[in-house]
Amino acid sequence: MNNTLKAIALAASIFFLSCEEKKEDKNKVSKKPVIERNQPKEVAYTFQKSADWLKEQGTDSKAMDIVLALNRVDEKNLKKLDSILVPTDATGDVAFYMPFPLEVSALDDVKKAILFSYTTQVFAAYEYGTLVQVGPTSMGSKVHKTPTGLFFTNWKAEETKSTFNDEWELKWNFNIENELGVGFHEYELPGYPASHSCLRLLEKDAKILYEFADQWELADANTVKLKGTPVIVFGSYDFEVKKPWNAVKENPKALNISEDELNAIVEPHLQAIIQEQVKREKE
Repeated sequence: MNNTLKAIALAASIFFLSCEEKKEDKNKVSKKPVIERNQPKEVAYTFQKSADWLKEQGTDSKAMDIVLALNRVDEKNLKKLDSILVPTDATGDVAFYMPFPLEVSALDDVKKAILFSYTTQVFAAYEYGTLVQVGPTSMGSKVHKTPTGLFFTNWKAEETKSTFNDEWELKWNFNIENELGVGFHEYELPGYPASHSCLRLLEKDAKILYEFADQWELADANTVKLKGTPVIVFGSYDFEVKKPWNAVKENPKALNISEDELNAIVEPHLQAIIQEQVKREKE
């Protein structure tokens, strides 16, 4: 083959590989969910008497979702608070008032992942790196801290009993640590970390994650064949500081977790996550 033909063959090869790479990139992008988001004109906060806010805006479901998320409470506990954190503009989606980024490039190849931030008491669910659900949580108390690290969802039950107290009914429960009995589920959110190591959620969020995550598959009673959805619990909570989220009154970005920060948290677990995902996809 003369030099001219070699050059043509090389150019054709490069063109073919470039086209294949573009196809792969296109396929990767196509996996990402397309979400239409409502962004508020501004993200700023103030404090208001709970009774006054409930009287004025308590029937606005969208504003209620934001206020519950901001104060890490359920409606029952919101009514007990004297002063609450509220947005000056409540026209946006909850995601714009929460600390998690809308995109996380480290998760671009991960079908599903759920992250819990101990520091901010907020959870986030991602599909191929795109935020699809976010909300408040109440994690382990100072005495019963929630374990951190990488976990995988295993079994779930619409209703079950707590392993700490069989009088406690846990609804929409999804276990993530079988030996310790740790899972996420619907339960009271008082506005601070109060659980016995589990990850409490509002009912609507618990139902969504209950359907979102995958259960494990067992080969037999003692052998896990396929693990479920990856769950990363990270950070720590300063129990000496009351309601750290109130800091957003002075600085709306005070609790924000940047994409770079989240990438750094995810990357050490990425190989294990992808390995389990590949196993599940082969079945």
